[in-house]
Amino acid sequence: MTVMNWLIDNWFVLLAIAALGAMVGAFIWRFGSMPTQEQTAKVKEWLLWAVTQAEIDLGGGTGKLKLRQVYDLFVQRFPWLVKVVSFERFSELVDEALEEMRNMLATNTAVKKIVEGDAGNE
Repeated sequence: MTVMNWLIDNWFVLLAIAALGAMVGAFIWRFGSMPTQEQTAKVKEWLLWAVTQAEIDLGGGTGKLKLRQVYDLFVQRFPWLVKVVSFERFSELVDEALEEMRNMLATNTAVKKIVEGDAGNE
C-alpha cells in the first residue's frame, strides 16, 4: 500500500486530528492573548470552585488533603501553568481562594447549605 492510498483511505482520521489540533490551538491562543490580569482572574475563579469542591468532598480539618486535591485538579486542568507557577505561589493563591470561600460561606446561606451538605434538607 502506498502512502497516497493510505491517505485516501484514512482522510477522515486526518481531518479529525486537524480539527482537534485547531480547537486546542484556538483555546491556547485565546487564553494566551488575554491580558495577564484576566488570565489570573480566570485561574482564581477556577481555584475558588476547586477549594469549594474540596471542602464539600473532604470537610473541615483536612487542610493538607484539600491542598493536595486542589493541586491535583490544577495539574489536570492547567498542565502548562504547573511549569510556570511555583508550589509556594500556588499555595498562596489557594489561601486567597479559601479566604474568599469563607467570606461566601459567611454571607451566602445557599452556598453554605451546599458546602455543608444541607442543600436538599430544607
